Amino acid sequence: MAAVPLDLLDRIRALERQVRELTGRAQTRPALNKISHGAVVIGEGGTLDVRAPGGAQVLGVGQFPTGRYGVSMAREDGTGVALEVGGNSTDAAQMVRLFARGGYPSPIVMDDGYADGYLGRPWVPIPCTPYMTISSDDETALYSGQMLTQHKVLRVNLQLSGPAGTGAEALLRIGGQQYGPTWSLAASATTKDVNDRVPLPAADFPHGRDVSAVVWARRTSGTGTCTLRLRGIWGTNTLNATEATS
Repeated sequence: MAAVPLDLLDRIRALERQVRELTGRAQTRPALNKISHGAVVIGEGGTLDVRAPGGAQVLGVGQFPTGRYGVSMAREDGTGVALEVGGNSTDAAQMVRLFARGGYPSPIVMDDGYADGYLGRPWVPIPCTPYMTISSDDETALYSGQMLTQHKVLRVNLQLSGPAGTGAEALLRIGGQQYGPTWSLAASATTKDVNDRVPLPAADFPHGRDVSAVVWARRTSGTGTCTLRLRGIWGTNTLNATEATS
């Protein structure tokens, strides 16, 4: 019988041991609920969907029905989305939006989707006096409010009224310069209601600028006394890209 070197037998036994170890490891299922090291990548349009026992989604990460990507966080009681980052419609920049319970899809806090660097909601009012009379043909400052610029657009709601045969007009100046149109009450009318949006140039009104907003008015015809009711001025979010660049 031929002699077999001992080192060869040792090698064979070592190979057998390694095969047994590999076979055992192949049958061992790794833990699927713990990641100790490294990054987790969800790509190719994949999403992460975490749901409460009742079925309500509490966390969604990935692609939204709009086709965009973002993060959505909701309450486990099923009262709706609480916070979204991105995922909104493709015609606006991705926003951070906070929602009240059951309030989706109308956010209570958000940044502006078209005007970068501005607040979208909440809409911030500028305090104004409720009622003033117009009896002079010269321009008179009737309302004055101080604002720290938060929004790209102001919404102006007012009413001009007067007796038949008497006309009047009002306008908004901010920092001494007129913004928006001149609102006119014709002598043939007795009431003029206004609910206008006034975009503010971003170069003149960066976020946080401290400036006064003054409504001026004068009588334009007749001898009667007119009234100006400034119902309010609010900062509000832009509705489109045109308002953002105006």
